[in-house]
Amino acid sequence: MHMNLSTAHPVNVDSNKPAFNGLSASEAAERLKQYGPNAVREQKTSSLLLLVKKFWGPIPWMLELTILLEIYLGKTTEAIIIGSLLVFNAMLSFFQERHAQNALELLRKKLTIQSRVLRDGTWQVIPAENLVPGDVIHLRMGDLIPADVKLLDGQIQMDQSSLTGESTPVDGGKDQMAYAGSIIKRGEATGEVMATGAQTRFGKTAELVRTAKTASHLEEVVFAIVKYLVVADVALALIVAVYSIILQLPWHTILPFILILLVASVPVALPAMFTLTTALGATELSHKGVLVSRLSAIEEAAAMDVLASDKTGTLTENRLTLAAIKPYPPFTEEDVLRMAVLASDEATQDPLDMAILDAARQRGIAVSAETIQFTPFDPEKKRSEALIKQSDGTTQKVMKGAPLTLAKLSGTGEKIEEEVREFAQKGYRVLAVAAGNDDESLRLSGLIGLYDPPRKDSKELIQSLSDLGIRVLMVTGDDAQTAQAVAHQVGIAGNACSAETLKSPTESADGSCTIYAGVFPEDKIHLVQKLQKAGHIVGMTGDGVNDAPALKQAEVGIAVASATDVAKAAASLVLTTPGLRNILSAVETSREIYQRMLTYTLNKIIKTFQIALFLSLGFLFSREFVITPLQIVLLLFANDFMTMSIATDRVTASPKPDRWNIFSLMKIALFLALPVLILSFGFFYAAKSLFNLPLEQVQTLMFVMLVFTGQANVYLVRERRHFWNSIPSRWMLLGTLVDVILVGMLASLGILLPPISFSFIVITLIVVALYLLLVDRLKITAFRWARF
Repeated sequence: MHMNLSTAHPVNVDSNKPAFNGLSASEAAERLKQYGPNAVREQKTSSLLLLVKKFWGPIPWMLELTILLEIYLGKTTEAIIIGSLLVFNAMLSFFQERHAQNALELLRKKLTIQSRVLRDGTWQVIPAENLVPGDVIHLRMGDLIPADVKLLDGQIQMDQSSLTGESTPVDGGKDQMAYAGSIIKRGEATGEVMATGAQTRFGKTAELVRTAKTASHLEEVVFAIVKYLVVADVALALIVAVYSIILQLPWHTILPFILILLVASVPVALPAMFTLTTALGATELSHKGVLVSRLSAIEEAAAMDVLASDKTGTLTENRLTLAAIKPYPPFTEEDVLRMAVLASDEATQDPLDMAILDAARQRGIAVSAETIQFTPFDPEKKRSEALIKQSDGTTQKVMKGAPLTLAKLSGTGEKIEEEVREFAQKGYRVLAVAAGNDDESLRLSGLIGLYDPPRKDSKELIQSLSDLGIRVLMVTGDDAQTAQAVAHQVGIAGNACSAETLKSPTESADGSCTIYAGVFPEDKIHLVQKLQKAGHIVGMTGDGVNDAPALKQAEVGIAVASATDVAKAAASLVLTTPGLRNILSAVETSREIYQRMLTYTLNKIIKTFQIALFLSLGFLFSREFVITPLQIVLLLFANDFMTMSIATDRVTASPKPDRWNIFSLMKIALFLALPVLILSFGFFYAAKSLFNLPLEQVQTLMFVMLVFTGQANVYLVRERRHFWNSIPSRWMLLGTLVDVILVGMLASLGILLPPISFSFIVITLIVVALYLLLVDRLKITAFRWARF
């Protein structure tokens, strides 16, 4: 049965659809001046209010209480120093958060909503911010409606929960309104923009980047570290307090010391250090094509051990081309392609439709039939269809979609399973085309094989991710045979499992399945949850609105370059170039950032054990304060803040996923704190018994020694091998140099400290250097023992 289709004109989709005029570019420009951009300016929190909040919280409260006690006891100098510490920490955190906010502002600009608009008689894609009333736009599944729109044709189902709070989808058709902020869940439609910006019912465009603070693994890490250190120091403080009561020491002397001991145990600069490190990492990743919308995702990417990847557009080029046509007599290849054109719509920008239309143009095939009704592809019906009015006045129904679905509808009894299998084994996406006067006379006319070739770098990339300890899973809506064919081409071996596996509560996603075929976007969240239940840190790529729950559920939600606006809003990482190459950069950079965080954290724990034990035991054994409260506060500056240059250190990414193990860190830190604690008591003994220095000068010497050993420990723990195996960053070396010179000047000139001879400072520096050489071998043993 041949269809009466003329080939006198080139392919022109507009001739098949209802006529829409749209605006000209000049008209749109005039209206843009009149109505302004399609956006609503956000009200930003006052910078002053943000700064004030930095002085509110458990750590600031401890410092503020200390300041009040110091003032009450008449120790003005100590109060000023602690106040400076409080202000410094607040300002550092404030400026780093402002830096992160500026980065997110840039991200918002790069994640601009895009809209399909009819301008000058041509469909084109423009930023939604440039839409004006009167524009004709096309909406399809996965879109975030950018303005209030009156529908001109088509049928859609919308999620208006952002407007009404109701999760039940709402249907929309001709002459009905679709409001800004709603999400298209199903169907397609064309409509006229009626209101933009502040004039829309929603009142503002959807916020694409969520800045609300959420709990993350980093916060859990900081809390765990604080918990261990505070518990240890509270125990020591209680011992000192009981001992002081026994000795009947005055409370005005011992109370500030105990309070300062507790303050010294809190990693005051650790949150700021983590923010600084991740902010620098986010900037670095932005230069590598990865936009970070949630800073904590950087740390989570370092621990990611499973990546569930889409096939289309990530492992493949997302460039569908016509590969083969299998006509069923009496139809020809040209007939099959022409019918497929009639069941396609250029306005949708659907990859399948565009591939068919492009192939028709290249072959010079044209249609002139009038489309009476067009129904876009429906995932449940697995087909698109059009009702065509032919030149002789008769009507024909044309369909394209899933082969087995159309074969069943046509009832022709065609044995197409073998042909479909042959196409699928070559990695083709297979569509069937059927036509008839009505549903009863529908006849299968042929098969179309579309091919999306694997990206040239996919196989190498998957091998690289595998070498880094990340298992890559391929998730696709294709059938199992097509999926396995493509997986083989990109180097993914293993069994193919169906979507039913993910829905089964008894089946695990942690078995031998590396390919998940026939998966709808809504099935992906089940995959993520099953992997997480098995103890994995999961990365998930996605591009559609239905991918958003899975992207939110995954520790590392990755929106690919071609993703919808909703998917980008839900993701924590957004790729700006096609493919997965940038994910490799994200993993490597995140693991480097983890190493910097680990160095700082381990160094802080070692110093806390050293200082807390040295102060407490020194007081118990000598009945004297081996260092003053003022010097403890100065140590926070000289050690915690001066070592923040670790954020710039040259490090090597781990060859496997990184996981925080606080208990192991505590064991290593305590092990490495013992030799430096012995060195501290050795210095104390030598200063008092060998050099007969007065207590005030002994305390200054001990302060210098604690600063120098603190810097030495940074270089000790930054390398798992010998500390000289790699060169630190110049900023780190400069920070150490400045710290040593400033502390040496304070001690030798008697600024804030009782002065000591410059020769003692030089001797201390030499002894600490020898300590670093001797303890280096012990460090390597400790790391091997803890399997770091």
